[in-house]
Amino acid sequence: MAKRALIGWMLAPWLLFSIAAPAQDLQATPVTRAPFNETVHLDGLIEAVQQSTVSAQTSGTVVELPFDVDDSVAAGDLIVRLEDSEQQSRLRQAEAGLGEARSGLQDARQQYTRIEAIHERGLVSRQEFDQARNNLSAARARVERAEASVAEAQKQLDYTRIIAPYGGILTERHVELGESVNPGQPLLSGLSLEQLRVVVDLPQKYADLARSERQATVTLADGRVLETGELTFYPYANPETHTFRLRLRLNEPNGSLFPGMLVKVSVPVASREALWVPASALIQRSELRAVFVLDSQDQPRLRQVRLGLRENDRLEVLAGLSEGERVVTNPDELVGSERLSLSENARAEGE
Repeated sequence: MAKRALIGWMLAPWLLFSIAAPAQDLQATPVTRAPFNETVHLDGLIEAVQQSTVSAQTSGTVVELPFDVDDSVAAGDLIVRLEDSEQQSRLRQAEAGLGEARSGLQDARQQYTRIEAIHERGLVSRQEFDQARNNLSAARARVERAEASVAEAQKQLDYTRIIAPYGGILTERHVELGESVNPGQPLLSGLSLEQLRVVVDLPQKYADLARSERQATVTLADGRVLETGELTFYPYANPETHTFRLRLRLNEPNGSLFPGMLVKVSVPVASREALWVPASALIQRSELRAVFVLDSQDQPRLRQVRLGLRENDRLEVLAGLSEGERVVTNPDELVGSERLSLSENARAEGE
């Protein structure tokens, strides 16, 4: 015992003293046991939920580009216009064909009505009646075909005016004024800032609990915690990095977040029981950590402890304390005051 006391004296002579502080001046709280969720902290990337590239759906020459890269657009705004003379011509031809088909239908309907009336009186043969009815059906089919041609021509004309599918920001322009484009050729790329999400890659060894708990916290560099929505856990790993991807929807009303920003994502990966004391109870001198413990006579005794993690305003105790023991939460009342003096008895025991 003398050897152990001597080692303690050599390491920290300031630990050996007697206390003359009135008990009523001290505040104490018991050591508690509570569950603790271990978390892993990862770098997450903010990305837009809606991001796309608009491509040409008809051929033509670019004659108008009202917006440039980094410009904001609203849903329905014209973002590209193609030269439309060819599409206009096709539409007029289709409309003319439709008018001709409708005239043919009217003529066939009148012919059928006349023959039907005299057929009932037996003045025309069955063959002439069937022919009139067939001519009417064919005329109706020609009208339907002509209407489809007009609709297709109108659609091709509409394709010369490309509008924004949603409000957002243009991020890239793939064509220039005067350039000829063909169907399928990319024109502009953009994204929406109204809906954002965070994606993060989770190492394989943490996947099980993350998959079952589906909880994560997103924090900005300034410490602000973001409000998140549903967490999506991708049910397959990246074969190259052996990580699982997590995706969280963000609910950010003030528009301070942008795609490409980095955030910290904390994911619970394990759960265990731990002993906890308030962070205010800790006394720290160099590499040593200690707390004051009240004995059965409510007298404070300094005790060295080994600490683990810190969570908010509490500290995990790995060794040195037991559940239910009372620790002083205002040790400043003892340390560094005139109530603190070296103990001759403790010095003699150490020697």
